[in-house]
Parts: sequence; structure tokens; C-alpha cells
Amino acid sequence: MKFVRAVWKLLVGIKDALVLVFMLLFFGVLYVGLSNRPAPISDGVLDLKLSGNIVEQPERAQWADVAGTPQIRDYALHDVIAALDKSRDDARVKAVALDLDSFTGGGQSAMIDVAEAVRRVRASGKPVIAYATGYSDDSYQVAAAASEIWLNPLGAVLVAGPGGSNLYFKGLLDKLGVTANVYRVGTYKSAVEPFIRNDMSPEAKENYQALADVELSNWRDAVIRSRPKAKIDLFLKDMNAAVAAAGGDTAKAALDAGLVDKIADRMEFEAHLAKLGGEGDKDAPFKRIKYSAYVADTDQEASDAQIGVITVAGMIIDGKAGPGTAGSETIAKQIAAAVDDGVKAIVLRVDSPGGSVTASERIRQSLIAAKAKKIPVVVSMGNVAASGGYWVATPADFIYAEPSTITGSIGVFGVIPSFQGMLQKIGVGADGVKSTPLSGEPDILKGPSPEVSQLIQTSIESTYRRFLTIVAQSRHMSVADVDALAQGRVWDGGTARQNGLVDGFGGMSEAINKAADIAKIGKNRGIRYYLPPRSFEDELLSAFSGNPDEREDASEDAFAVLAGRPEQQLAAALGELQAIMSGPTIQARCMECAAALPAPRVKQDPGFAGLVRAWLGL
Repeated sequence: MKFVRAVWKLLVGIKDALVLVFMLLFFGVLYVGLSNRPAPISDGVLDLKLSGNIVEQPERAQWADVAGTPQIRDYALHDVIAALDKSRDDARVKAVALDLDSFTGGGQSAMIDVAEAVRRVRASGKPVIAYATGYSDDSYQVAAAASEIWLNPLGAVLVAGPGGSNLYFKGLLDKLGVTANVYRVGTYKSAVEPFIRNDMSPEAKENYQALADVELSNWRDAVIRSRPKAKIDLFLKDMNAAVAAAGGDTAKAALDAGLVDKIADRMEFEAHLAKLGGEGDKDAPFKRIKYSAYVADTDQEASDAQIGVITVAGMIIDGKAGPGTAGSETIAKQIAAAVDDGVKAIVLRVDSPGGSVTASERIRQSLIAAKAKKIPVVVSMGNVAASGGYWVATPADFIYAEPSTITGSIGVFGVIPSFQGMLQKIGVGADGVKSTPLSGEPDILKGPSPEVSQLIQTSIESTYRRFLTIVAQSRHMSVADVDALAQGRVWDGGTARQNGLVDGFGGMSEAINKAADIAKIGKNRGIRYYLPPRSFEDELLSAFSGNPDEREDASEDAFAVLAGRPEQQLAAALGELQAIMSGPTIQARCMECAAALPAPRVKQDPGFAGLVRAWLGL
């Protein structure tokens, strides 16, 4: 009996402890939620202190955010644009401050949309002041649309242009004894090249060089449109000469070239904002309207929505997924929910390099089901809508893209790793029996058999023909004509419009207007954004992840914008390797397109060892 009583006391103690933990957790969440509640908005300067990426769909908060690990924040593109557009006619907003010291970009197409929104604020008569220590391609493209561009005395405008290096793993795989068994269709389908080469093929280099040249030209045109007197070509062709002419002073070189309007430190910048929006208190040098509070105060949806906006962002995968990843079942449910809600049109926003073929087809079929109920579909392409990202766009009645959008990549591939070389290196054998030619296949220990390799390649070719047929039917072209444009080749939005893969240039506003026209919706149209549902864990993480208006202190070294975040670049490269090697057998995906997307978060340990452990599955 003593033992039973002791066990009972232990169980009661555990129960009491759990109750106490949950009570503390509940009241902690309640306190954080109440303390983070946006205060009433008063007159002042709208402070767009962007300390991270602008993305189509921010990822969910992670426990690392709560633990204090430095993270890149994500800002939803439509939130940023909605806040800027609202500020135009909001008497409370006296000016807009673009604090870009910690801004890490968001892709050229997204920057075009943000710059246009900044330009609309400027046209309304309200000053927009940009400030940074170092301006990169993306941040300068946004800043160029502002009324004034301020630069730190120790700063610089550092325009690198599109381009850079990718990692190629053939030598590493050979040393490890890992064989990447590749099956593909498409002369330009270079997603598999990192596993079979140590450098870029001539075909891929030709494709991506042409793409980079077009992207640079589009960036240059956008900047000149905003600042026609700026000597941007001088910086693009020979920045060293411009800096030498300014006596080695990078900030003065930018001022002399007309790229910035004023050289001043942050204290002077904030004092200027106080003149525009009013003096602040001891905690703030100027009256500040916080971005998060202003977004929360911005009503972006109507109760009687007639147009549903559904986002396909990030990797397309089978099943369910949270924001920032396109789970086929999640998106299919969003499409069905929009139909059930009685929307009259759907706008599909695509910002994805593709992924699983079966997931892409699941989304496509959901759109076809919506169209069968007389609901028109208009696609708006963001930075990237390639491979599977183009596959899901094919049911559209009209496709919009920006000139800088990366699209196409109509091709299919599969990769199966096998470890016969590794086993040989360590002296381990592999043997067995078969009851049919496909028993135990694909054999990752001895390598796939010729029979299964032939079967997979046949499936790849069949899927490619299906892809061509889907595109041909959608674009009213012959399969042969689509094949000539396909072969895995990547196109910029301008060329894609010329060759018939997209219908027109424009962003979300043009897509919404087109959807309203097709559905014959009047001016009183409501818009609803369909998002993945938030779980209790999401709410908990959001409550504890800190103030979204506070940022990690930026480096005062202007050249940090060139280096970026090395751990993010390494994480992206190894993440691509891990995703392809462990993903579905047949994929419609554009690997190089990832360069046009914002830097991903580091979801593993930020150190090199943590990244390698994640790749090796340890």
C-alpha cells in the first residue's frame, strides 16, 4: 500500500505541476498579447523600418525566434503595398520613412511593385525619405522612388547586378561514393547539373547569362525612370573610377553621381523626420507610426468579397503546408473555400520555382474545377513562376507577369541517390534475391537496375509530354511549338510575353482589375486573401516572438550589403540539395530560379556543421 500511495502522490504531483505550467503559459500568452496590442495611431511619420525580406507569404514563426536566435524577418508584399497606399490619403501620416539599413531585399518584381507604391505616395504630395548605410540592388530600386535618398557618411551605393555562383556537388559525391541517378527531359533542364557536373553546362550558362543581362537592363530602366539624372551607368560600368574621382569617398561618389540627395548620419535623419512629423518623446526622436500597428489598422478585406486571392508561394509540395510553402492540399482547400464562399473570380498569385509534379497537378485540377463553375481565374506572376509554378498557372483565363519575372522552365526531372560506391569504400557488401525485375527497386544500395531506370525515364518523358500538352492547350499553340520554347529553358517575363507564354505585363492590381472585368464585377468589388489556417502553436509563437517593429542592429559597414548573409546563402544551397535528393521522384522545378527569391531563413543550426548535419540527415 505504501508503494501505491507513493505512486499516487507522484501522479498527483505531476498533475499539479502540469496545471501550474499551463496556467503560467496561459497568463504569459495573455500578458504578451495584451502588451503587443497596437496602440491607437496618432499623427506622425509612418516608419517602414524593413529589417528583412519582402515576400509573398511570410513563413510561420519558429521557436528560434522566441529563443533569441537572430532571424531574418519576413514582410508580406501586399501588407507593405496596402500600408503605403493607405498613407496617401491618411491625414495622420505626415511623411513616410524608408529605413533600409537592415533590408535584405525581395526580388526584382516585388521591388517594382513596392517602388510603384512609393511613387504613388510621393505623387500625393507626401515626402518619402529613404535612409541606409549601404544600398544594394533591391534597396536602391525602392529608394530611387522616394522623394529624398539619404546616405550615411561612411556608406555607399553598391550595385552588384544579377549573377553569382552556384554550388556543384559532383566531386563531393564522388568522394563520398554517392551516385546521383538522374533522369530528365530538356536540353536546358539544369536543375540536376549540380549532381552530375562540377560546373555549369554551356547551354545553362547561355540561358542564365541572357536572363541576367535582361534582369540588369530592367533594373537599370526602373532606376532611371525614378531618377533620370542619376549617372547610374557610371557605377555599373566602373564604380572604382567614380570612387577614385571622389577622392576614395564612396558616399561622396554616390552624391556626385546623383544617386543620393544627402549625406548624413542617423541622428540628422531622425531630426529631419521630427521636423516633418513632430517631436517624439525620450524613447523616440520623432513621432512614429509603427508599421505593424498601421498594417493592423489597414482593412484589406471586405466582408462581401467577390474576388478571392490565393497565393502559391515557395516550393510546391504534396499534402498540407503552412505559409511560405505551397502545400497542394492546403491550396486546393483554399480554392474550394473560395468557391463555397461564392466569389465571382479568383486571382492566383504565383511566386514559386515549382516542385512536385503531382502537387502541381492537384492545384491545377482544383482551378479547373472552379472554372467549371463559371469562375474565371487570372494569374499574377511574382518574381518566379517556373516549372511547377508555370504548371499551376496554365488554367488561367489571363496571365500577367512583370518584365523581370522568371518563368518557363518547362521540363521534368528525377534524382535518386544510391550508395554502392560508399559501401565499397567502407567494405560493406549488398546482395539479395528478386521475385520480379522490380523487386527491391529502386535499389539505393546497389544502384537502380536497368529495368527500373528505363521505367523511370519513360515516366519522365511521359510527364514531359503531358506538360507540353497542358501548355499547348492552355496557350492555344501546337505541342511542337511549345516544345521549341520548353526543354527546361528559363525566360524573362518580357520574352515570355513575346513568345506567348504570358498574356500581359502587370502586377496584382492589374490582375484584380482583369478578373473583375472578366467576371463583370462593378467598382464595388471586395477582395479576400485566403491564407493557411493558424494553429494554437502559431498564435503562441507569434505572441512570444517579439516586437515586429524592432530589428537586429545593422552593420555599420556598407560593404556588408555585398556579402549579404553567408549562412543564408549556404543554407539555401544545401537546402536545394536536400530538397531534390529527398523529394519526390519526378519534379517540375527550376533550381537556379531560387536566386531570384528572397534569402530563406536558416531553419537548422546557423553554423556550417549544423547545415552539413541537416544535409546528411544526422
